[in-house]
Amino acid sequence: MSSHRFLVIIEQDEDGKYIASVPSLPGCHTQADNLAELEKRVHEAIMLYLVEKSDFIPAPEKFIGIHQVEVHP
Repeated sequence: MSSHRFLVIIEQDEDGKYIASVPSLPGCHTQADNLAELEKRVHEAIMLYLVEKSDFIPAPEKFIGIHQVEVHP
């Protein structure tokens, strides 16, 4: 069985919940109260996505970086 690596974006909402989304898998996202649970849930979400869309082959991703920009309007 082959393996795939996916970039996952993790954010925290105003209520303190962690939210994970997988940019290369449109609509694949989940949330949890802590990072350990989020890791489990995002793994499950990716697996379910790939099973449901078995004909979908994601393009390889090349991570460049993340940059936070502060503006003062």
